[in-house]
Parts: sequence; C-alpha cells; structure tokens
Amino acid sequence: PIRSPFTAESEQMTDYILSENRDGVLVVSFNRPEKKNAINGAMWASLRDLFLAASGDDDVACVLLRGNGDNFCAGVDLASFGEGEGDPQALFNEAALAVAEFDKPLVAAAQGVCIGGGATVLFHADVVYAAESFRLRLPFASLGLAPEWASSYMLGANIGAQRAAELFYTADWVDAERALALGIVAHVLPEDQLQIRALETAASIARWPVNALREIKRSLRLHHLPAIHLAMDTEQAAMTRQAGSPENIEAITAFLEKRPPEFRKLRR
Repeated sequence: PIRSPFTAESEQMTDYILSENRDGVLVVSFNRPEKKNAINGAMWASLRDLFLAASGDDDVACVLLRGNGDNFCAGVDLASFGEGEGDPQALFNEAALAVAEFDKPLVAAAQGVCIGGGATVLFHADVVYAAESFRLRLPFASLGLAPEWASSYMLGANIGAQRAAELFYTADWVDAERALALGIVAHVLPEDQLQIRALETAASIARWPVNALREIKRSLRLHHLPAIHLAMDTEQAAMTRQAGSPENIEAITAFLEKRPPEFRKLRR
C-alpha cells in the first residue's frame, strides 16, 4: 500500500486549509473564517494537492470536507485574483477536476453560507450534512458569469433539470429546509451536532476496505465522468466569454458601489 503523507494524530496547515488524518478519515477544513472561508489561488492549489494525494493514499479511506467558523465557504475570493503565483482560473480548474475525479467517498459538513464554488463543490460530495444555518446560493447570473465545477450537469443529475434550472436562473438563496426537500443535502442538524454527525458517518465509512470503497465509488461515479468533463469544458469556455464582459463588469461595479446592477442598459 501507498503510505500516507498525512500524520495520523497531528494537524498540518497548507495556507488556509487544514488537513488531519483521523484513523482513515482525512478531515479537510477551510480555515479562513474571517473571510467566510473564501478561497484564494493558494487554497485552490492546496485543495488540488490534498485530493490528489488522498486518492493515491491507502491510509485515507474517506474525506470529510468542512469549514471552520460560522460558514462553510463563500466561494472564490475575487480580491485575491492577481495575487501570488499561477493563473487563478487554471488553479481552480485543477482543483475542481481533482475533486470531481476523487475515487473514494466524500462527506461534507456545511453550515452558514455556501456560495459559488462553496456551493458547487457540495454537488460532488457523496453525502452532505447541513446545519440549520445553511444557506446556499448560485450567484452566476447575478454576476454576469456562467456556472462552474460541472455544476450545470451535477445539480440537475442530483435534483432534476427543472429544479436545477430554477436555482441557476433566479440566483435565489436556498435555506436548509428547502435544500433538504430538494435533495441537495441528506440531513439537517442542529449547529452543535453537525460536525459530530458528519465525522461519525465518515468514520463508519472508513472502517471498510479501501479498495472496496474505491470500487463502489467507481460504480457510482464512472458513468457520470464523461458528462462531468464535457460540462467542465463547456463551463470554462462560457466563463472565458463572460469574465470581463460588460455584464460582469457592471455586476462587480454595482457590488463595489453598493447599488443594484443595471443590466438592462447593456442590452442591444
């Protein structure tokens, strides 16, 4: 077996992402609570590296993805674009692919806001637990952008085409009760029970043989991968067309100026 790069009882920090192997459960935590766990380029790189390493590590049977503080993840930190090394869009694409192709069970525990990439990553989790404070939003239309993380396929595959289309087109908030009714999350729990229940489930999964878990995940996931790859390619092309477009600029300008965007003035 491949030996683990993760220390069994110690916690290691990669920028603003923490990872800890708890007896076969790799707990990966967004750790930027002062920014609602918004993700910068370095964090995308860390997330990519953690999932790639966990995939080939026989000492990791299951991953639990969570967020420290009051929120799961507010998505991409737009203010971080241009900071550090590497192309932030390329780093995001690599991280998204690493999560989408992850070949072992993925459990997520989500509380507070889940926006953009902080929402669409949940569609790739095998089991999602939500706290009562859970609030999810797909803001792409309101930003003049396109979906990402193969969410244009995954959400419809999870909850049905019409329900997914409604959430994308309206960019409305989805609270925990509605997320449960739609099938976005498996259970809604009190705040103080969320992490305990999610870790218990991940630990229950991790007791089984790792290769059996790989084969089950492959059986559940393999037929989705061609559509996921196509969705990612389509979304990336759409994002390239929309990023920096007049609609996108108006959305960002309006946000910074704390006013409603005026998209109608941009229509031909």
